[in-house]
Amino acid sequence: MSFLFSWKVRRPERAPHDDSLPPFPDRVLDESPEPPVPQIPRCPVVAVTKEPASDSNSAESIEKELPAPPARRKFCGIVLPGWIGLRKERYFGFPRLTVILIAVGLLLLLVLILGLSIGLTAGKKKSKNSTTPPTSGAIQTGDGTYYEPGLGACGITSTSSESIVAVSHIIFDAVQVGANPNTNPLCGRKIWVTREVTPGKNVSLEVEVVDRCTGCKASDLDFSLGVFEKLANEWQGRVLISWAWIV
Repeated sequence: MSFLFSWKVRRPERAPHDDSLPPFPDRVLDESPEPPVPQIPRCPVVAVTKEPASDSNSAESIEKELPAPPARRKFCGIVLPGWIGLRKERYFGFPRLTVILIAVGLLLLLVLILGLSIGLTAGKKKSKNSTTPPTSGAIQTGDGTYYEPGLGACGITSTSSESIVAVSHIIFDAVQVGANPNTNPLCGRKIWVTREVTPGKNVSLEVEVVDRCTGCKASDLDFSLGVFEKLANEWQGRVLISWAWIV
């Protein structure tokens, strides 16, 4: 069958073997008995920058060492926020954190003072509209009228512009001692009178007893015209009032 295959299989020629070469030239075995020591990279302590020399005649550069930026504080591996380091900065001889706390305390004190002043002002306004007089007895309700005063039962001559009042003859005579009305215990007593002008708005004033009203009921009062005009209009003539003795 050789005549059918006229060609021959050509095999690559192999170089002669050289015994002087190692069997594996691409592999170098490390026969060192000591194990390799790992190299741990270290963080730079200082940063080095190069600046041109100030002398123009010299072409060399000067190496200037700059301190590394301060590291952030850590607690158990957690980076703390920057505001914790406020104690290092000082203002007026005090740490910055102390100055901030003092400023906040002064602000809270100012708010407290303003709140107290507003509360006291509101309390004064409310007391003016109150129907209960200071240091008073029981409150009574009756009609308020006016008359033209002159020489009263207490022996006092009054005018329409004075803050005076005549009480009912019922209570005036009930405390009378002796025949002289000028010595009546009610003469000179003070009465606190209040009238509700509009819902929620009251008018209050103080008057002095100088006379006796013969046409008044036990809880009615008869004022001078000047006092009545402070409580109501003159044309009204008769209004509902509340009053009490000031003791």
